[in-house]
Amino acid sequence: MSPFEIAASLLIVANVALVAWRSIWNYAFGVAGVLLYAFVFFEEKLYSDALLQIFFLVLQFYGWWNWSRSAADGGEITVERMTPTARLTWLAGIALATGIWGWLMHRFTDAALPFVDGGIAMASVAAQILLSRRKLENWVLWIAIDIASIGMYAAKGLRPTTALYVLLLAIALGGLIDWARVERRQATPRDVAA
Repeated sequence: MSPFEIAASLLIVANVALVAWRSIWNYAFGVAGVLLYAFVFFEEKLYSDALLQIFFLVLQFYGWWNWSRSAADGGEITVERMTPTARLTWLAGIALATGIWGWLMHRFTDAALPFVDGGIAMASVAAQILLSRRKLENWVLWIAIDIASIGMYAAKGLRPTTALYVLLLAIALGGLIDWARVERRQATPRDVAA
């Protein structure tokens, strides 16, 4: 257990809690947290997760911009649902990307748990993009990711990170409930006006 891991865990808790509350300030905590976690995961030879943090850094800035635009346009952060076709397309993409990335990590690195780590990484990419786009389904993916991550990080002995993902699972469940409520409320006026 390193001070970097503890600090990263605390920053990510603040980030995800603020996301669940649809606060744009989540991104400041997210930027700091992903930078620290890139270092932690590289040290543990979880290369997929380390690279994922760099991608998350880019998505933090994209999400910050997109959420800012949503708030400016509508006065609040809006929540949207995906179509059934979009859901299936995203799931197929995650499965394909997991197979390819897991194989690459297995074949060309000494990665620990290359397919599990790769699957979590690819699903996390999709979930973060969907979160940046304010799609309700991001929470369903995060719940599945959190459950898988708890097992992987426990197996690697990363206790603060395992505890973090237990907490993130609880926040994700709350985020799904709250965002679904907000999406229903936001959709009602449009349906009535049409």
